[in-house]
Amino acid sequence: MISQILAVTSINLRSIPQRWGMSLATILSIALVVGVLLGFLAMANGFRATVSGTGSENIAVLLRSGSQAELNSGFGRDTVRLIETAPGVARDVDGNAILSAELYVITDATKRSTGNDASLSLRGVDDAASRLRENFQIVQGRMFAEGSNEIVVGEGVIREFSGFDLDSTIRMGPNEWRIVGIFSTGGSVFDSEIWADIGTVQNLYQRGASYQSIRVELDGEGGLQALRQYVEDEPRLDLDVETEKDFFAQSAGGLSNLIMYLGWPLAIIMAVGALAGAWNAMYASVDSRIREIATLRTLGFSGFAAFVGTLVESLMLAFIGGLVGAVITYFVFDGVSASTLGGSFTQVVFSFAVTPAAVVSGVVLALLVGLLGGFFPALRASRVPLLEVHG
Repeated sequence: MISQILAVTSINLRSIPQRWGMSLATILSIALVVGVLLGFLAMANGFRATVSGTGSENIAVLLRSGSQAELNSGFGRDTVRLIETAPGVARDVDGNAILSAELYVITDATKRSTGNDASLSLRGVDDAASRLRENFQIVQGRMFAEGSNEIVVGEGVIREFSGFDLDSTIRMGPNEWRIVGIFSTGGSVFDSEIWADIGTVQNLYQRGASYQSIRVELDGEGGLQALRQYVEDEPRLDLDVETEKDFFAQSAGGLSNLIMYLGWPLAIIMAVGALAGAWNAMYASVDSRIREIATLRTLGFSGFAAFVGTLVESLMLAFIGGLVGAVITYFVFDGVSASTLGGSFTQVVFSFAVTPAAVVSGVVLALLVGLLGGFFPALRASRVPLLEVHG
């Protein structure tokens, strides 16, 4: 039986060039299905890697209780003073809390690729903010001066949005800002932000002495629990406390899942079309070799051998289509920079990432199309009557 299956499979695969038109159409249709799926998965994986890869277990983020994002949070200077004296917060050599109280506002920008308006985050910070971001460094220029209309912008902003060249002046809303520096945090979400002096942001946007988030460095392994207990026991505080890593991981999950929920259904709908193409190609393959199959049956080959040989042919075409789609998607999309709305309704710049797991998913989908597209033609091949040889 094994030798029969190998012989029939070999004959089928060698005959593929004789039907190159139908075979090529099947390969390309399956490659398109895989390409669409991997494109969506690359987008979701890249966004998730950027957002969930942001943050540290040693940094805590404090927002007003019930807030899902910084944009929804808000509190006054009294809250900041209470956190400055809280247990669980690390302190510098002078005994001061390592803490950054920040303000988050939305501003407009223009995308380089389309010329369309988009929203970016303008973050009001003080000197401590850079210390509380892993891998922060000024890569060009300098940090803004306190009390000035100067800003520093992340590398992602420079890459995706126009008008933010170093030493230039840009109008955002009613205010003009001078760009004095470009910073990097190693590809994290913060690279999609604009930073300015918090006092200036409060004044220009008429926010008084309000803040929207507090970041603190935690004092050792028990720092998070000590800080949470303090916040729960202090009646004047109404804050949620979580690690920065958990905060960003939660914000990444919703959108990345949405992207995949859109990608899979679209790929499956297209797979139905590819399935019809594979079905027609395999029926044509069987019909073109009907006398050949009947002859093999007359010589003693089993119907099961004909079934397996035809199914392997379909799976081979699907596998080639899956690999072609994966290779093309990798060279076209992997590493491509893009931006999309994040959890605070501002743009997050990220790079597409075609991962090995995504490639495996694409090839599996291709093989599934090949399996379903080849099953019934293979069944027909297994049932070719012996008399066909005399037809």
